[in-house]
Amino acid sequence: MTPTSTPERLQHIVQLFNGAPKELKIQALLEYSKKLPPLPPYLEEHREELEQVPECQSPFFLKSEVDDNNIVTLYFLVPQEAPTTRGFAAILAEGLNGATADEILSTPNDFYLKMGLAEAISSLRLRGMGAILARMKRQIAEAVATRENQ
Repeated sequence: MTPTSTPERLQHIVQLFNGAPKELKIQALLEYSKKLPPLPPYLEEHREELEQVPECQSPFFLKSEVDDNNIVTLYFLVPQEAPTTRGFAAILAEGLNGATADEILSTPNDFYLKMGLAEAISSLRLRGMGAILARMKRQIAEAVATRENQ
């Protein structure tokens, strides 16, 4: 994998969005918002384990877990009233869950711009997306570093 490359599942989503007209991009984002997996019971009962992304306009919480094989599982909590943000979370979940820590850490920080979302949503929402990705990558990097230091 090159220093900055997008995991295959996420790249497929990026290409689908990139080739779609503006109206379909918004519709697809709203459709993805319906696909966001619910929190597992152990996190539903312990929401304090989720980290807030305060840069987002909407309340956005996430948790990144890295297992012993460096496989990442992502969890997101985003209100139904924030469908575009939920859609982005669902894209991350679908495109990155099950990827290795290295694959996610090498994903370009601006991959979502290649989706053509700048023509469909506000720059403020785009900055929030960047903050989500940065926070997620930081959690993953910390988990990997902790494991390596044990």
